[in-house]
Amino acid sequence: MKILITGGAGYIGSTICSALKDFGHTPIILDSLVTGRKEFTRDTIFYQGDIGDEDAVRQVFAEHPDIFATIHCAALIVVPESVLKPYQYYRENVVKSMQFFYQLAELGYPRVVFSSSAAIYDVVPGFMVTEKSPLRPISPYSRTKYMMEMVLRDFSHAYNLQGIALRYFNPIGADPQLRSGMHIKDPSHILGKLVDVALGKAPVFNITGTDWPTRDGTGIRDYVHVWDLALAHVRAVEKFDEVIAETADPDTPYAVINLGTGKGVTVREMVDAFQQVYGQPIPVVEKPPRPGDVAGSYANADKAKALLGWEAQLPITKGIEDALRWGEIRETILDFSEG
Repeated sequence: MKILITGGAGYIGSTICSALKDFGHTPIILDSLVTGRKEFTRDTIFYQGDIGDEDAVRQVFAEHPDIFATIHCAALIVVPESVLKPYQYYRENVVKSMQFFYQLAELGYPRVVFSSSAAIYDVVPGFMVTEKSPLRPISPYSRTKYMMEMVLRDFSHAYNLQGIALRYFNPIGADPQLRSGMHIKDPSHILGKLVDVALGKAPVFNITGTDWPTRDGTGIRDYVHVWDLALAHVRAVEKFDEVIAETADPDTPYAVINLGTGKGVTVREMVDAFQQVYGQPIPVVEKPPRPGDVAGSYANADKAKALLGWEAQLPITKGIEDALRWGEIRETILDFSEG
């Protein structure tokens, strides 16, 4: 099958492309390269363009009328940045996505797999969330994801559209074959920062927030290997029609699925695991929470297993190992001279 991946030159999007290829599918990338990397588009059909550019979108489908489904990964994703630049986040993540979804409906390409986020969940007792748990997005970034879920659901009711929203928990690691990995020069997520400290690119690792109501006071998250995450997307497009038929309201062909390991890991536990894999301690400093931070959550992933036949396979140590391996070669693949 041909699958369009918006944001396919990014961290998760590029890994999805590799997984699709490995399973015999043909990924087609549409990416503006505002944050994505052209290096990740090698040996893949690639269009440099913006999802908000109707002519660019129309060209992709005109040249590939047999596209089966669209995986929509294109978005700005940095929580602290979203607090400082909400206009940019709402424009890129909401306004353009809304226009893009409507164009898909008009062009007659109804199947959409949407990259949503576990950041939209409220903090619940015990921290484990199901797809029916209460939602409370507190940062501009997470609110854009929540809004687009609502838009996709409403569009699926009103127009020729069908949606599966995949709520990601925290992706870690890199493609095990090192075809791609985290590409942000100064990563904001925990494992990227740990790798930077280990490789001497940052002096210390900051634990931001130590008074959360968790077992050790630090935030709790569900860390899922990016390769496992990518394989879930392969299952989602392969089983798309089946998932919609089994779970969606006939009047609103739309479904939500958590993607996580089902295990909660605190920041301190992640630091300990990292030091164990790395083989030596790293300097750590405790600091207050960042804007937009929450205590966290982890997934109940039963629905993904039931509907997609998917569950996370790779342990957190494999994610750390792959992140370290990628960190060591990243600058031989990516050119940061202009960034």
